[in-house]
Amino acid sequence: MKVIQFTVPVAEQGAVVIQEDILPYFYNYLHRHKEAQVTLIIKGEGTLIAGNYTQPFKAGEIYVIGANQPHMFKGDARYFENLQEKNIHAIHIFFDHEQALQGLFSLKEMETVRKFLQLTANSLQLPADHAEKIGADILKISRLSGAERLLAFVGMLVYFSKQVKEWKSLSTGFSRHSYSESEGLRMNDIYQYTLEHYAENISLGQIAGVAHLTTYAFCKYFKKHTRKTYLEFLNEIRINVACKKIINGDFDSIAAVAYATGYNNPITFNRVFRKVTGMSPSAYARQYRFEEVES
Repeated sequence: MKVIQFTVPVAEQGAVVIQEDILPYFYNYLHRHKEAQVTLIIKGEGTLIAGNYTQPFKAGEIYVIGANQPHMFKGDARYFENLQEKNIHAIHIFFDHEQALQGLFSLKEMETVRKFLQLTANSLQLPADHAEKIGADILKISRLSGAERLLAFVGMLVYFSKQVKEWKSLSTGFSRHSYSESEGLRMNDIYQYTLEHYAENISLGQIAGVAHLTTYAFCKYFKKHTRKTYLEFLNEIRINVACKKIINGDFDSIAAVAYATGYNNPITFNRVFRKVTGMSPSAYARQYRFEEVES
């Protein structure tokens, strides 16, 4: 699948560009642009693809998509049945922090914001407990212009960098937490081992050994730091890889995808895939294997 290089419609809006979509469906091609973006989903649902990561999205959620990150908000299939309806509503804020706003964010006062923006390279999802406040802020920013818009937007980034502690990474699906140095190294070992060996039969004993913990202690440790079991995390990693294979046409059959991503039983794969994505692998293949578009 080719990635379309998308040009943000500036329309003399300045350094912070607002695009409000009230349409039959979301822009349904994998694309990227030099600007980072903050997106508020007001109406609509479907599957978000950000780089190699996929997950369902729904109204009320807020995402920060990194600069040049290939992405697509793929709307529900039913939206294409009636193109007269305004099925989706989203507000996107585009900003170029690497060029147009580089001078502003290089100031000493912007150090925490600058560090936060470095984390957006693989895209993030705002935790649900901040969505109501930030959703209102995005609506306010969309109605402002000039210096007032810029100042309000920078204020939102300051809030992101100081008040939001558990961003969900859209590179792996796990939440970002503040770890001590030793905890950070341990969690990194766990993640890296999983990403390298997901296609194998990873036992709890094996992964606990990687973390230098007993199996019981590991299960408690992992659940404390990620709010999910290790098996849930492993399944998400495997299904994310499966989704990528399906989207790229890198498979001979659904069963082959199952075996390639660590499942010995296609029935189990189908059950887990449906739980993670909300649809069966075959339905996913029919919906997302659209034609390539020249950039």
